[in-house]
Amino acid sequence: MWDKYGSRVPWSLDLSLKDKADEVGVDFDVFIEQLSLNRSDTEIADELAVPEKVVQHLRQHFNRFGIHSIVGQD
Repeated sequence: MWDKYGSRVPWSLDLSLKDKADEVGVDFDVFIEQLSLNRSDTEIADELAVPEKVVQHLRQHFNRFGIHSIVGQD
């Protein structure tokens, strides 16, 4: 039976969104708040004083993986 159902503990493929935000000097809580307010990438970049490309990358990560990049199966 164990051969058929080996361990499927979740594991991470990438840094979490918070880790990525910290790495580029973005306040994670402010970023998430700006997303919740449906602000554009330009507006968020202005608010956080970072290039728009940084916001685009973080938004893409959020849309694709959510807050954490955990992959696996129970």
